[in-house]
Amino acid sequence: MRIIRGIRKFWATALAGCGCLFAIIPETPAQSWTPTLAPSMDWISLASSADGSRLLAASYTALLLSTNAGVTWTTNNVPSHAWACVASSADGNELLAGEGFTGAGLIYFSTNGGAIWTTSSVPIKTWSSLAMSADGTEAMALSSTTGSPLYVSTNSGATWTTNAFSASFVESVVSSLNGNQWEVVQPVLNGGVLLISTNFGVSWTSNYINATLLDSPHMAASADGSTIVVGQAGNGGYIYTSTNSGVSWYTNSVHRVWGSVAASADGRRMIAVSYPSIYTSPDSGMTWVSNNAPGLSWSAAASSADGNVLYAAAYPGGIYTLRTTPAPSLNLSLTPANGSTGLFWTIPSTNFVLQQSPDLSSWSNVTNTPTLNPTNLQNQVTIPLTNNQGFYRLTTP
Repeated sequence: MRIIRGIRKFWATALAGCGCLFAIIPETPAQSWTPTLAPSMDWISLASSADGSRLLAASYTALLLSTNAGVTWTTNNVPSHAWACVASSADGNELLAGEGFTGAGLIYFSTNGGAIWTTSSVPIKTWSSLAMSADGTEAMALSSTTGSPLYVSTNSGATWTTNAFSASFVESVVSSLNGNQWEVVQPVLNGGVLLISTNFGVSWTSNYINATLLDSPHMAASADGSTIVVGQAGNGGYIYTSTNSGVSWYTNSVHRVWGSVAASADGRRMIAVSYPSIYTSPDSGMTWVSNNAPGLSWSAAASSADGNVLYAAAYPGGIYTLRTTPAPSLNLSLTPANGSTGLFWTIPSTNFVLQQSPDLSSWSNVTNTPTLNPTNLQNQVTIPLTNNQGFYRLTTP
């Protein structure tokens, strides 16, 4: 049997806090946000591809796209609408954009990275939130219009249907990457309810969020939907985080009008934006760091799968980015019965190459083409087992 040894680097963080309260760490100048070349507009929503290179940004009057991490932006002649929400597949090819704020609107979809946009068959409503599976085939939309708030699509947003849904008013929807688990949050008096479906919206279960007030919440989740972050907007409030699909919740002690939240695929790295601050968490919301960012009215946030590329947009203002160097983390899955082993790593925001060595001295590139697992946004390579010793690592080209 071949001995497979993965060389790993770990991002070490210290947990802080007591009981069910998050720890808030004072501002650190290490978190340096820089502006992209996006114009100053009233930005309302952001969506990013898994590697952080492709972006869709929505304002009240325009949709802008970037295929190079915000270096350049294009409109692709999209009609001017009061856009309210956007969503993206993992590769950035399937895109959704919903109209809102006018009392009536449509959902547009694109299956070629925004080159062509088409109106879907969805009813005219005021759309408040969109979510999409990693492969872009399944999608869910929430409307703040009275009656039938939830619609689902199984063909990248071309056609939509609604089903029996007991909650009359819900806000913010997220999806697990395989599209099986969907989560929406419903504000209620002195708290909120997290509604979870594991069968694409056919049936729902609920967990109570013990919030002081959950007015106009924003929500994000990990790839499997188990780690959830909810930021309270409305008149201002707190950040609530769960690592067990909403069974129990943690909260923090910082009070803001949270404009948006986002999370990495593993749910470990998080971002929450507000006026006038940006906070990030390296440990699933147990600790939060106030970033060294311009004091703008931050309204939208997005994250790459590995959490090392973050975006924040202002209302009004530009779109900013924070990029940190990924620590390559190579994982191993041994299956002797199948005569093979699996190597896997989260889609990186920096290009990594898988290499092998017989002696930790000489290294060569592995020629096996990685395959993407859409359920966790991980690249996977299968290596046949042999009787020789082998070592593997991730490195930059």
